[in-house]
Amino acid sequence: MVAVALVIVLAVIFVASDRWRRGAFFFGGAALLAAAFRLCLPTERVGLLAVRGKPYDVGVFGLLGTAIVVLAATINTLGIG
Repeated sequence: MVAVALVIVLAVIFVASDRWRRGAFFFGGAALLAAAFRLCLPTERVGLLAVRGKPYDVGVFGLLGTAIVVLAATINTLGIG
């Protein structure tokens, strides 16, 4: 959980410094990292990443992370043609 939280803090720093696309990539990466940890580690080790059952958590984290990364990759940056 600490690793995921550190990636989220890094994403917030990027967003706060007007690097919103890079920050969005890191937010999506944090969700995908959470999915990977939830999939590979036992429930006792993942801490607060265990919300529901393992298949549900992995599916939601994976879907959310993939959606954020795809959106960040496909949205054109502001002011650049």
